[in-house]
Amino acid sequence: MSIPAPSTKRTASGQWGISPAAGVIAAFALLPLASLLVLAFGDTGDVWGHLLKNVLPRSLAVTALLMCGVAACTAALGIGAAWLVSRHDFPGRNVLQWMLVLPLAIPTYISAYCFVDFLGFTGPVQSLLRAAGGFKSPAEYWFPEVRSLPGAIFVLSVVLYPYVYLTCRLLFEYQGRAVIEAGRMLGANGFRLFFSVALPLARPAVAAGIALALLETLNDIGAVEYLGVRTLTFSIFDTWLNRSSLAGAAQIACLLLVIAGLLLHLERRSRGGRSYAMKQGGFVAPSRIRLEGRSAFAATFLCAIPFFIGFAVPVALMLRFAAVRTEQVLQPQLHQAAINSILVSSITAVVTTFAALAFLVALRGSRSKVAQLVQQAATLGYAIPGSVLAIGMLFALTRFDNLLDAWMRGQFGLVTGLLLSGSAFIVVYACSVRFFTVAHSALDAGHQRLSGREAMAGRTLGRTALQAFMQVELPMLKGAILTSLLLVFVETMKELSATILLRPFNFPTLATHVYELSSRARFEDAAIASLAIVALGVVPVVLLGRMNQRQDSTKN
Repeated sequence: MSIPAPSTKRTASGQWGISPAAGVIAAFALLPLASLLVLAFGDTGDVWGHLLKNVLPRSLAVTALLMCGVAACTAALGIGAAWLVSRHDFPGRNVLQWMLVLPLAIPTYISAYCFVDFLGFTGPVQSLLRAAGGFKSPAEYWFPEVRSLPGAIFVLSVVLYPYVYLTCRLLFEYQGRAVIEAGRMLGANGFRLFFSVALPLARPAVAAGIALALLETLNDIGAVEYLGVRTLTFSIFDTWLNRSSLAGAAQIACLLLVIAGLLLHLERRSRGGRSYAMKQGGFVAPSRIRLEGRSAFAATFLCAIPFFIGFAVPVALMLRFAAVRTEQVLQPQLHQAAINSILVSSITAVVTTFAALAFLVALRGSRSKVAQLVQQAATLGYAIPGSVLAIGMLFALTRFDNLLDAWMRGQFGLVTGLLLSGSAFIVVYACSVRFFTVAHSALDAGHQRLSGREAMAGRTLGRTALQAFMQVELPMLKGAILTSLLLVFVETMKELSATILLRPFNFPTLATHVYELSSRARFEDAAIASLAIVALGVVPVVLLGRMNQRQDSTKN
């Protein structure tokens, strides 16, 4: 932990216990939400009556069913894989333990496009089924429809289960030998040990992982639209663009925001203040059970299935499409989309990381309740769906642009137009707010590893608190800063919900390029762009896997 500056709360952080910098950053993060609430009280005309009668009941029911299905499936896949990998030794375990994380590199909308083609009538699965059974038409056999609510649950679950897998695997490994051995001494083995001892202790991790998966489910727009599932997020998109009612979309967005808030509340309540891992003092890693014969084969097979379905199948399909369209690498549209994506993602990564670092410095050492509230407010962005952020951003920045344009016309006769809301700035702003939590978490984790003696040594040499941080601690945070930059860059590259609604005209990104082609039933032509997004997404996943392997080797 860092050492607080030897000054009073009033002089260091003002009368509220926080610095002005922290307050400004939190204000920028909360601006879209404040704008959304103002917009929601606007006049919707006859649209709201139609929404309340014909749209919202169905959308709310579909969203609830989708979330329940994703929660159940991600929990089953994530918990099962985490238990096998953390407590057992079987062939392929060392490779599978990080390969199970790779589906996170595939955006949900790309996964949906792949599985519609893979499981569709002309896809390899049904083609093989017709060849094996001698069928001539779909009327002669039954096959589940992927463009349906169950299909959406399947597609989202095979991509999002790593959230549960990662949190549960960490907790299972840190439960320690004492807990497991105590259960065994009381006669608990196999499934009984899992359900009676390990799983109840893992409830905080399960809740955290499921909450993250469900927040991503609420944020999704590309997959649910393509699969024909009309969720609340799709209703926001439809009401805004097709019904031209921004106020109506804002009211639906407020409902979606309430659901996201309830998810966070339930996650914290289920945790009940408990830690995700036991204290590490005197920690002894439990010995893994070596599986042989059929048990070893079953464990390898069960752990390979989620990776195969969630990652290998979509990537293989995209590679097959890209292999016969290599000439598209030279297309100007693809080049422009790639340049725009890299530009926006790079700027967002730098801005977000710098803001998170400034926020960390501004609140270091402050323990006031106001500081805690400010921190919670500033890091709320990841829980806000991109479509909700988009509405708040557009309303706030459009108002600012209009006021600025009117003032410039009156004072100088200049026309500024949509200076902020009509440029890539609004996309950078939205992604910075949404992924501020990612940057803050990475930097805070790195800062927590510092003992505090480094800053104290700087202070004894006459440096101020800020100078001690910049000259002593900042160089030691190089790894955390690079991690933050990488994570925010990749997340921005994959973001679709906010980008598709806020991007300026004639400003495609890789994500919107894939979306536009797929919406015109031309996903094959988007395979190269999709592979580029997935390849970038694999980088942090591989780094995370290697880090987990190093941690695993040090414990053993």
